Amino acid sequence: MAEFKRKKGESFESFLRRFNKKMQQSGKLYLARQIQHVQPKINKRQQQKRALVGMKLHSNREYLKKIGKLEEETRKRW
Repeated sequence: MAEFKRKKGESFESFLRRFNKKMQQSGKLYLARQIQHVQPKINKRQQQKRALVGMKLHSNREYLKKIGKLEEETRKRW
């Protein structure tokens, strides 16, 4: 981590400008923003669990449609 200190007699605006320039040149801000939204991979066990939950919800929805408790959805295009 780089340290930034205000020089004697330096205004806050010029210090902030110098700080931003050095941070951009170092590339640390770019890397932080790049990995900010990366999600870890899901392991096989979690994938299977999610698939089973989805299948259960799907079968439950189909059952409710068959007995008439759930209205069939009309597919909307846009």
